[in-house]
Amino acid sequence: MAEPVVVVTHPHVHLHDADLSRLERDALVLTAEERRWGRRRVTTQAGRTLALALPTGSVLTPGDILHVGPGWYVVIEAAREPVLAVTPRSREEALRIAFEVGNRHFTLAIDGERLLVPDDPAMDQLLGRLGVAFERVQSVFVPVGAGHRHDA
Repeated sequence: MAEPVVVVTHPHVHLHDADLSRLERDALVLTAEERRWGRRRVTTQAGRTLALALPTGSVLTPGDILHVGPGWYVVIEAAREPVLAVTPRSREEALRIAFEVGNRHFTLAIDGERLLVPDDPAMDQLLGRLGVAFERVQSVFVPVGAGHRHDA
């Protein structure tokens, strides 16, 4: 008989000194966009099915514990995904890129010295117009501000 589907109604579990070391670690690996979809069925790496029924506006954050079940728990992980990587030549160039990306309502991530933006034709055109060199890479994409919550 199949296990019942777990319904998850909160984007993270509040753990106070909980000992997870004896529990099986399972993961839900999602792209940045998928971490914003709060109502759907998902499958963990171990094949467990979860039904997400999260409050509107919820964003899943890599590293958060999503669910603790009997003998197991699920943690959110960021998937590697296609992005455009820019290494700005100056602070001013970095600010200009960040402003222009945000002005077009796209997200941006910081990865060391690099700025990452979604691999999208609009971003390709923008970076070309700004005259900045970029490369297409596969990387974890955690947008700046994506983990901000007002209820924390």
